[in-house]
Amino acid sequence: MQATTAPSTTATPGKYWQWRGHNVYYVCAGEKQSQRPPLLLVHGFGASTDHWRKNITGLCEDFEVFAIDLLGFGRSAKPKLQYSGDLWRDQLHDFISEVIGQKAVLAGNSLGGYAALCVAAQRPDSAAGLVLLNSAGPFSESQPTSEPEALQSEIEVDIQPATFQKLLGDGTKWILQQPLAQFLLFQYVRQPWVIRQTLEKVYLDKSAITDQLVEEISRPAYDPGAMDVFVSVFSTPQGEKVNVLLKQLTCPLLMLWGEADPWMNTRERSQKFRQYYPELTEHFLTAGHCPHDELPDRVNQLLGDWVLSITK
Repeated sequence: MQATTAPSTTATPGKYWQWRGHNVYYVCAGEKQSQRPPLLLVHGFGASTDHWRKNITGLCEDFEVFAIDLLGFGRSAKPKLQYSGDLWRDQLHDFISEVIGQKAVLAGNSLGGYAALCVAAQRPDSAAGLVLLNSAGPFSESQPTSEPEALQSEIEVDIQPATFQKLLGDGTKWILQQPLAQFLLFQYVRQPWVIRQTLEKVYLDKSAITDQLVEEISRPAYDPGAMDVFVSVFSTPQGEKVNVLLKQLTCPLLMLWGEADPWMNTRERSQKFRQYYPELTEHFLTAGHCPHDELPDRVNQLLGDWVLSITK
């Protein structure tokens, strides 16, 4: 597959799908390919289909490409629910069954990677392959009290800035379960300047942090219900451990690591994935937490070539 230079300013128009009575936004580009599975791109916490615009335009020449806003994010509805890996697993599985209509290769970044892993491991009839880009989620040897806490240092919105931790001390978790603290923190983290500051921590290439990117992340945080989604991060029950999911996984796995990610030790995390799924393929890229947005041409080429290799 030849690398394609992807335009970075125009998002592909999308449409809505009804799931459990809620509007779910998705984008589709490219033509169905008889010998190639479709791709389903899944964003991370605080992001949306917009975060994949460079990849959609770069991959749709060779594949039918879908991208979806997880319930609670982007242009999808934000009902007051208990958000979890299980909820998003079911959403993605049903989307593949009802909209795509055949097995897809799921590609997920950060929280989206964890959701995609849940689908591939627990709903194998939906997954032709799995691509994880700096995927979040705890292993059994870690001791988080809830799945979201395990993700807090790995997501696009810095839920507990160091300043808050210093101010609140050891009672951080308890305080952040209080409605007023939740409200104040939510007002803080959705400010465009805070989002930009967070992106500057996790992007190696600062030129990729555009006003458009900041607006794409901040805009959904002002939708009705957005605070309920944010609050649920602190109350969701713990999800299945990554090592348990990897033991259930049967489809091919590609890992793409932005090795300059300050929120995770990618080399150490890579060894854990290899321990439980040694037959994976992986590449380390000179990028931060979101390699697909920093190095879209490289990610598109690696992802496309790998999909072609597993379908020969």
